[in-house]
Amino acid sequence: MSHPKPAPEQKPGLLVVDDDPLITDTLAFALGTDYTVYTCESRPHAIELLRQLDVPPPLALVDLGLPPVPHAPDEGFRLIADLLAHSPRMKIFVLSGQNDAANARHARALGAWEFVAKPADPASLARALARGLALPAEPDADFVGASPALAKLKSQIAQFAAAPYPVLIEGESGSGKELVAMRLHRLSPRAGRPYFSLNCAAISPQLVEPTLFGYVKGAFTGAGSNKAGFFEDAADGTLFLDEIGELPLDMQAKLLRVLENGEYQRVGETQRRTARCRVIAATNRDLRRAVREGAFRADLYHRLSVFKLGVPPLRELDHDKLLLLDHFRRLSEKPFELDEAAAARWLRYDFPGNVRELRNIVIRLCAKYPGQRLSAAELEPELDLEIEIKDKSAIVEQALRQLERGGQFDLDQTLKAWERGYIEAALRLTRGNVSQAAKLLGINRTTLYSRMNSGIPSEEK
Repeated sequence: MSHPKPAPEQKPGLLVVDDDPLITDTLAFALGTDYTVYTCESRPHAIELLRQLDVPPPLALVDLGLPPVPHAPDEGFRLIADLLAHSPRMKIFVLSGQNDAANARHARALGAWEFVAKPADPASLARALARGLALPAEPDADFVGASPALAKLKSQIAQFAAAPYPVLIEGESGSGKELVAMRLHRLSPRAGRPYFSLNCAAISPQLVEPTLFGYVKGAFTGAGSNKAGFFEDAADGTLFLDEIGELPLDMQAKLLRVLENGEYQRVGETQRRTARCRVIAATNRDLRRAVREGAFRADLYHRLSVFKLGVPPLRELDHDKLLLLDHFRRLSEKPFELDEAAAARWLRYDFPGNVRELRNIVIRLCAKYPGQRLSAAELEPELDLEIEIKDKSAIVEQALRQLERGGQFDLDQTLKAWERGYIEAALRLTRGNVSQAAKLLGINRTTLYSRMNSGIPSEEK
């Protein structure tokens, strides 16, 4: 009898996103010995590729200047957020000719691992990737902190854990929503049962239904055998649906039916099955606004939010920032220290990327300054420029000057002028594509058409 040969050791995956084919071909050749390299020329192409892969690559090299506006970093910043929404454990290295300190800081704030300026020496790049691959991807903070906001969240989790009803977790990216879901499961009577997680933003809309409900042989091209879905596999455990706001509208109706009567069917099957798992959902979007704009079903929102938990952003957790710093740097063999001025700067920083950003900063500092005592000047390059806060201050100053001058002032007209400016900018960036412009502006396409025609926000009509 012959025995099957052992499969060769699989190389780790590396995603390279750059619109210059010379760069992608060169990197694929230089790094292909150690990695399975996937190359893409745009953000949509990268997301489409990831949705086709069973296992996302642990590493990514991302250029900031991507189409449709390759001379600006915005599309690259959006891709960083998209990649981490798809795979929170992915380590993203920003490879960019835009060697600007503000871009580097903002990329790190979004969750990027490191910023590498072009042209990059392939050998140095390979060493950086190897270091990133060897370091822990996502140490569990396990709700480190003693702030009142975190204490309230822990109390609510303990209160809701035993109930069989759905829970909706709301919070910014990187704030720890999946940790909340896992804690709800661990503290519930279902703790010994299965726990399944699906990121709704990370899967092609066409695959959501068979992934959740399963399918039978021949139901569609490629369905070579019967397969159970997540509802069936989760049994009487917990099913966590992350980024629930990205669920297509037709699938929202089918999920609602499961939540209402517990029934579902595999794709291509007439037999009705019964779901027994508890559903926990999470979102970083304002679902109430999405309901008003017609992008999310109101009945599903109310079904999912029987219990609601809000995960506080790190900027509201005060001295928990220092406790998290201590937690993550203890993972290093030679942890660094902060002097008094650096510790004060650490506390003043808002951490727009939340716990994910803090964790990455600590890991980088452990690698750069092992066992050393850091000053504020050494810490500062790792922090974002807090552009949004400065912009807010500038707007306030402008308003003060305008109102102090007196005379007639019309707030509605001022707001309309701002809105028209942003709509025009979005349409220019997307070359007139209304659907893409609506996504850039964070609104529904129908809402954008309405505002383009009237200049009046639909909610205020």
